[in-house]
Amino acid sequence: MKRIIASVLAVTAVAAAAPAYAQYRDADRDGIPNRYDSNNNYRGYGQWQSINARQRTLDQRIDQGVRNGTLTRAEAVRLRAEFRQIAYLEARYRRTGGGLNAWERSDLDRRFDRLSARIRYERHDQQYRGYRRY
Repeated sequence: MKRIIASVLAVTAVAAAAPAYAQYRDADRDGIPNRYDSNNNYRGYGQWQSINARQRTLDQRIDQGVRNGTLTRAEAVRLRAEFRQIAYLEARYRRTGGGLNAWERSDLDRRFDRLSARIRYERHDQQYRGYRRY
């Protein structure tokens, strides 16, 4: 009876530790999940988006913020300038290396993540264009 209980406890411990080990294995030293698999193919977070799709989404979010008044004109100008800088950098990466390598793709992803966070912040910072909202 003791052997059965001990074996059940051992199997339970292994089953509980497996997801934690898999999560640890898929993260780098800082605990940040890797965006690339062992063959350097992009995995992303959730659904994968191409660079062009991501640019289109960010541009639409800026336009929507201007249309519904959650972005002031000054905020939109700053966000679009940052967006153009990233687009220019992407074009430069594509010209110089004949395409995007893994480092360039991750650099662009970090910059897009930062811009996305700025758009989210600016749209929710309680500064409204045209009229006050309560």
